[in-house]
Amino acid sequence: MDLSTHQAWLVAFYHRRHWDQYSPLIRLNFLTEEVGELSRAIRALELGRDHPGEQVPAKRALTANLEEELADVLDQVLILSGQFEINPEQLLQTSETKLKQRFSFEKD
Repeated sequence: MDLSTHQAWLVAFYHRRHWDQYSPLIRLNFLTEEVGELSRAIRALELGRDHPGEQVPAKRALTANLEEELADVLDQVLILSGQFEINPEQLLQTSETKLKQRFSFEKD
C-alpha cells in the first residue's frame, strides 16, 4: 500500500463517520494528542513506566503499542494533508529536497 491510497481510504473512512467536519485547527489538537500517546509508548519501551499496581507488559506488546501510536500520528498527518489537498507523496519529496538543499555540503 502507498501513502496516497491509504490517504484516500482514510479520508473516505473519516467522511462516513462525519469525522471530517473538524477544522484543521481542531485536527491539530488530535495530532497533538496522538503525539502524546506516542511519547508515552516510547517512554514505556525506553525507560519503563514504574507505575504502582501496573504490570510490566512484554516487549512485544510495547512494540505493538508503539506501532499503533506511530500509525495514529501518521493518520492525523494524512488527514491534515488531505484537508489542504496536499498529496502525501509530495510530502516525502518536499522533505528530501529540503534536507538535500540544507545539507548540500555533505555527500549522500
